[in-house]
Amino acid sequence: MRPTAYTQQQIDTEFLTLIGWNITSNSLSKEITFKNFTQAFGFMTQVALEAEKLDHHPDWTNSYNKVVINLSTHDAGGLTELDFKLAKKIDKITENGF
Repeated sequence: MRPTAYTQQQIDTEFLTLIGWNITSNSLSKEITFKNFTQAFGFMTQVALEAEKLDHHPDWTNSYNKVVINLSTHDAGGLTELDFKLAKKIDKITENGF
Protein backbone atom coordinates (compact mmCIF):
# COMPACT_ATOMS: atom_id res chain seq x y z
CA MET A 1 0.00 0.00 0.00
CA ARG A 2 1.36 3.41 -0.98
CA PRO A 3 1.63 6.08 1.71
CA THR A 4 -0.74 9.01 1.94
CA ALA A 5 0.25 12.66 1.67
CA TYR A 6 1.56 14.23 4.85
CA THR A 7 -0.21 17.09 6.55
CA GLN A 8 1.56 20.44 6.72
CA GLN A 9 2.39 19.76 10.37
CA GLN A 10 4.00 16.41 9.48
CA ILE A 11 5.96 18.07 6.68
CA ASP A 12 7.19 20.83 8.99
CA THR A 13 8.30 18.31 11.62
CA GLU A 14 10.09 15.99 9.19
CA PHE A 15 11.69 18.86 7.28
CA LEU A 16 13.66 19.82 10.41
CA THR A 17 15.52 16.50 10.20
CA LEU A 18 16.94 17.17 6.71
CA ILE A 19 20.20 18.84 5.69
CA GLY A 20 20.19 21.48 2.95
CA TRP A 21 16.81 20.68 1.41
CA ASN A 22 14.12 23.11 0.23
CA ILE A 23 10.41 22.69 -0.27
CA THR A 24 9.22 23.93 -3.64
CA SER A 25 6.04 23.13 -5.52
CA ASN A 26 5.04 20.26 -3.22
CA SER A 27 8.49 18.65 -3.57
CA LEU A 28 11.64 18.31 -1.55
CA SER A 29 14.49 19.71 -3.62
CA LYS A 30 18.25 19.83 -3.29
CA GLU A 31 21.18 20.74 -5.53
CA ILE A 32 24.52 19.11 -4.83
CA THR A 33 27.81 20.06 -6.46
CA PHE A 34 30.63 17.53 -6.66
CA LYS A 35 34.29 17.81 -7.63
CA ASN A 36 33.68 16.23 -11.04
CA PHE A 37 31.34 14.13 -13.16
CA THR A 38 32.66 10.83 -11.83
CA GLN A 39 31.78 11.76 -8.25
CA ALA A 40 28.34 13.00 -9.29
CA PHE A 41 27.66 9.79 -11.19
CA GLY A 42 28.92 7.62 -8.32
CA PHE A 43 26.59 9.47 -5.96
CA MET A 44 23.66 8.97 -8.33
CA THR A 45 24.43 5.26 -8.55
CA GLN A 46 24.32 4.90 -4.76
CA VAL A 47 21.06 6.86 -4.58
CA ALA A 48 19.56 4.72 -7.35
CA LEU A 49 20.24 1.56 -5.34
CA GLU A 50 18.53 3.01 -2.25
CA ALA A 51 15.61 4.34 -4.32
CA GLU A 52 15.06 0.92 -5.82
CA LYS A 53 14.91 -0.66 -2.35
CA LEU A 54 12.18 1.82 -1.40
CA ASP A 55 10.45 1.52 -4.78
CA HIS A 56 10.50 5.31 -4.81
CA HIS A 57 12.48 7.08 -7.47
CA PRO A 58 13.68 10.69 -7.62
CA ASP A 59 13.12 13.19 -10.36
CA TRP A 60 16.64 14.41 -10.97
CA THR A 61 19.01 15.95 -13.44
CA ASN A 62 22.75 15.82 -13.80
CA SER A 63 24.95 18.30 -15.60
CA TYR A 64 28.66 17.55 -15.27
CA ASN A 65 29.31 17.91 -11.52
CA LYS A 66 25.83 19.04 -10.39
CA VAL A 67 22.89 16.88 -9.40
CA VAL A 68 19.47 18.44 -8.82
CA ILE A 69 17.02 16.21 -6.96
CA ASN A 70 13.26 16.60 -6.55
CA LEU A 71 11.27 14.21 -4.40
CA SER A 72 7.49 13.96 -4.38
CA THR A 73 5.00 11.11 -4.28
CA HIS A 74 3.02 11.92 -7.40
CA ASP A 75 0.29 9.33 -6.86
CA ALA A 76 -0.33 10.72 -3.34
CA GLY A 77 -0.37 14.30 -4.59
CA GLY A 78 2.38 15.58 -2.31
CA LEU A 79 5.05 14.68 0.18
CA THR A 80 4.89 11.37 2.01
CA GLU A 81 6.95 9.18 4.29
CA LEU A 82 8.79 7.82 1.22
CA ASP A 83 10.09 11.26 0.23
CA PHE A 84 11.53 11.92 3.67
CA LYS A 85 12.99 8.40 3.93
CA LEU A 86 14.76 8.80 0.60
CA ALA A 87 15.93 12.34 1.45
CA LYS A 88 17.47 11.02 4.68
CA LYS A 89 19.21 8.22 2.78
CA ILE A 90 20.53 10.80 0.31
CA ASP A 91 21.84 12.91 3.19
CA LYS A 92 23.56 9.85 4.64
CA ILE A 93 25.21 9.04 1.30
CA THR A 94 26.36 12.63 1.00
CA GLU A 95 27.80 12.59 4.54
CA ASN A 96 29.71 9.36 3.84
CA GLY A 97 32.05 10.66 1.22
CA PHE A 98 30.42 12.80 -1.39
